Amino acid sequence: MNRFNAWLESVATAIGLQPELLALMVLLMAGLAGHLLLGHLIRRLHRAAGSNRNKWDDVVVTALERPVRLVLWVLVGYIALDTYEVGANLQARLIEVYDTALVLLVVWFLHRLIGGVENELMRERYGNSQSTDKATVRAVIQLSRICLWVIAGLGVLQSIGVSISGLLAFGGIGGIAVGFAAKDLLANFIGGLSIYLDRPFTTGDWIRSPDRNIEGTVEDIGWRLTRIRTFDQRPLYVPNAVFGQISVENPSRMFNRRIYETVGIRYQDSQSMAPIVEQVRAMLQSHQEIDLSRTLIVNFVSFGPSSLDFFVYTFTKTTDWVRFHEIKQDVMLKILDIVISNGADVAFPTQTLHVEQVMQMDPEHGA
Repeated sequence: MNRFNAWLESVATAIGLQPELLALMVLLMAGLAGHLLLGHLIRRLHRAAGSNRNKWDDVVVTALERPVRLVLWVLVGYIALDTYEVGANLQARLIEVYDTALVLLVVWFLHRLIGGVENELMRERYGNSQSTDKATVRAVIQLSRICLWVIAGLGVLQSIGVSISGLLAFGGIGGIAVGFAAKDLLANFIGGLSIYLDRPFTTGDWIRSPDRNIEGTVEDIGWRLTRIRTFDQRPLYVPNAVFGQISVENPSRMFNRRIYETVGIRYQDSQSMAPIVEQVRAMLQSHQEIDLSRTLIVNFVSFGPSSLDFFVYTFTKTTDWVRFHEIKQDVMLKILDIVISNGADVAFPTQTLHVEQVMQMDPEHGA
């Protein structure tokens, strides 16, 4: 180091510059060369990472790309502070800034790495991930970011001389008061956390509650509110704490949709009931859109007030709402055709009035 300083002073004297100015120029040139070298190295790492099937190394390289270049210049600034005397107080402050900058750069790298992990887990090449898995990934990512920046804040405070132990002690006492004042906010936050962990629904699901007038498509699950778009296109904002107190149905996760209908024929068509039931059952068993692995029932079930009733109980393969109604319409029309082809007809409410005839006596001719 002494030889380098001596060489630097001799060169500065030869070209007529101050040694400190020449040292600064050399430092900047070294930083620029290092910046270019890092860029070349990162490009080579990108090519190497992209040539294999494992994409996680590419995630790490992408997250490291920008922070590592800024780390280089922070180191250049630190060397410059060590080289030049700018006053004890100012230099101490600049050293604190240097420490804070290093903490923030490490946190920035971890933040970018978390984002890269999230994007990679959401890619389609990992298969058709269920919505519940995606919700879990988003929840873990958000919690990781929150914890990361809380720790970063504590690290920054420590680097600038703030006592963290005293701050944590004050936070413990103040947390009790804040907890009482913001209990609803905390309840909604915990409710949002429960939604992410229990995964009863996620964004894009159609949900409804038999306990409350809540039905629609989930658009966003926040930490305080869940936004639901109702079927008349109105936004409905539900506090997350509500979902811990009500029952929630999630039709989006149905395996099948059910057709459950009761059909009545006229009493005078009673002799056609048996063939109608058999033909309807055969029709359903041969229908391409009916799931035969589920329960299929077609039976004569009751003597109605004005009809003989049989019921149809079966499940479609699709869960799509529009497609389900198309299939149901096709099934009902075929049932109607079977009833008519057997010489019967669908009954409608009727009443038959029986009038009793009373015989009267004729005094002259008898009865």
